[in-house]
Amino acid sequence: LAICRQALDIEEDVILRLVAKGKTLARENQGDARSTTDEQPAFPPSIKIPNGGAKIIVMGSKAQVIEKLYGRRSDPLMRGFDEERQARNRVKTDLSSAWGKRYGNQHKQYKFCRFEECTDASFGSRPGATTPHAFEARRLLEKLACDPGVQAIMKSRELVVGSLGEMDPIDDRLMKEKEREGGRLLGYNTNMGMRIDIKLRSDDLAGFRPYPELASTLIHEISHNWCADHDQLFWTNFAQMRIEYLWTHAQLMHGAYFVGGRRTASVAEVTDMIVTSNPANGMLARTEMMNNICNSLVPEIQRDMLQHRLSVQLIMPAMAAFSRELMDETQGEIEVEGRRLGSADDDVNNSSSTLSARERALAAAEKRARGSKGQGD
Repeated sequence: LAICRQALDIEEDVILRLVAKGKTLARENQGDARSTTDEQPAFPPSIKIPNGGAKIIVMGSKAQVIEKLYGRRSDPLMRGFDEERQARNRVKTDLSSAWGKRYGNQHKQYKFCRFEECTDASFGSRPGATTPHAFEARRLLEKLACDPGVQAIMKSRELVVGSLGEMDPIDDRLMKEKEREGGRLLGYNTNMGMRIDIKLRSDDLAGFRPYPELASTLIHEISHNWCADHDQLFWTNFAQMRIEYLWTHAQLMHGAYFVGGRRTASVAEVTDMIVTSNPANGMLARTEMMNNICNSLVPEIQRDMLQHRLSVQLIMPAMAAFSRELMDETQGEIEVEGRRLGSADDDVNNSSSTLSARERALAAAEKRARGSKGQGD
């Protein structure tokens, strides 16, 4: 170090370091006295000197700069590795606050494993932009995943979806192909549930699409876990899941479960599909609520099926049968303050040895799908 300082005429306030082949041979510490003589060998005994000589890199830093660097305060917004590890080990908070404490997280087994909002620069959140930030898009994806109706569908059908993501509203390749064909793509399912993408933003990017449309699109894409084609089996399964979604919110309306003073049906904006009149006693009978649900769904599903040259009359008997089975299965089960009256507490780790009517119907539908190779992939 002394030889380097003299040979290169380096000032005394510079701290030196010698590096060869990526290894530090010698270094000065801050505060050490600088000497003009140094008896320490340049190469430690462990390093073999090649016959043609060795290349040594001399690195120097101003002592004042090092002192200033050490004196700086670390950025409070950046966590170190240890802090990041501790943060992962802490008790996880609720994924979404939109549905209250009980529905703040997904089911432990049947859930969406990852969420991915769109952060591409194709539309981005630039200064002065009116489109919602990617953070808001992620919160909306989490709200959809924790929706009590969506959770009921995922649990009853034992579904696990790899990723729930946001479609790029401008540069999505599949959306552009659909538009060239004269259609409109609001979501797609990749590899039977490996990933589901939903178009969250409106066409003008000024905001998000209405929540009921997003929930319906998500259920539509979940139905593609069984059937790729929009055939009768697909629409039957989709209609049954839509009934179960609305019936879950109807059940919560019967109980005393509120979220910020509102019922979950109001948060999901589906109250009009469950209650179409103002009953004198303040609450409709179960049968009337189910009839309202089915009657509200028929025009919506008919509009979608007509695009594929199918009539809603093909699936109405299955809708009616499923609604009756669903009412029988949930007879006496009313959610009150997060507890279910009329049945034992539900354990996510326990499975019944007998299949319910809904599970038998689903198994029969899957069996028919496997038997008809040409109706879906």
